Amino acid sequence: MEYQEESSGKILDGKALSDKILAEIETEVKQIKKAGGKVPHLAAILVGSDGASETYVAHKVKACQKIGFKSTLIRFETDVTEERLLESIDEVNENYDIDGLIVQLPLPAHISVNKVTQAIEPEKDVDGFHPVNIGRMNKNLSSYIAATPHGILKLLQHYEVPTFGKHCVVVGRSNIVGSPMSILMARDANPGNCTVTICHKYTQNLAHYTLQADIIIVAVGIPNLIKADMVKEGAVIIDVGITRVADASKKSGFALKGDVDFDAVSKKASFITPVPGGVGAMTIASLMQNTLLASKGEIYKN
Repeated sequence: MEYQEESSGKILDGKALSDKILAEIETEVKQIKKAGGKVPHLAAILVGSDGASETYVAHKVKACQKIGFKSTLIRFETDVTEERLLESIDEVNENYDIDGLIVQLPLPAHISVNKVTQAIEPEKDVDGFHPVNIGRMNKNLSSYIAATPHGILKLLQHYEVPTFGKHCVVVGRSNIVGSPMSILMARDANPGNCTVTICHKYTQNLAHYTLQADIIIVAVGIPNLIKADMVKEGAVIIDVGITRVADASKKSGFALKGDVDFDAVSKKASFITPVPGGVGAMTIASLMQNTLLASKGEIYKN
């Protein structure tokens, strides 16, 4: 297996692996079409016009087009009522042709995220946020795993990063990344079987914990939070954060920064994900994998 070298840290190239996975899915979809089977169909609901959300949804729609999926984008203004949004989810739930549904987060304050995620049929919950899927994941049963944690598992597996018996420190406890990631790294699976510590904004002396970590997974959205003096030699670094930072040298006027001081930390890490080109690319690939599974109805067979 070939690795791209950056200082002493081996790059976990999410872009390259994502391209490989999407190419494999594209090939399978062509075979499905040739056999007259059902083409996977992903629906996305977007509320408002938040720039980041617009970009994320556009990437998902583009990926669907690239690999031959059908896609449907349902848009609402920011002032859409919770009742109307839930009605739209019910309509998708009842639409046999649509296999997977995602509701792009964040949502306006007047809409309950819990009500929305629980309204999606578990069989179409390709984001993996429904309590049924979270519960099945926790019991190590087949389930839709949230796309970002799923992508991280795929990276660790592909690059044969050892996890058994390792100490994994997860920084951030969101329901989208940190919380499911802590469960996945602790469960009896490969990757997994770690001793897991989860840290958050109230954790005192964060460096005390990160310096003990064999694997650090950070997802808090604070640029360069993890410094070189917070990481032990040879640690594996998974950087989920991505924040726009003003940068006059860039044509766009901004640069994308992760939660890790990449230049300094990569000199100590054994493996590290870049930003961009690391976890973000894998999130899209994992969502497409979940949608393909949904179209086959394979996820709840045990």
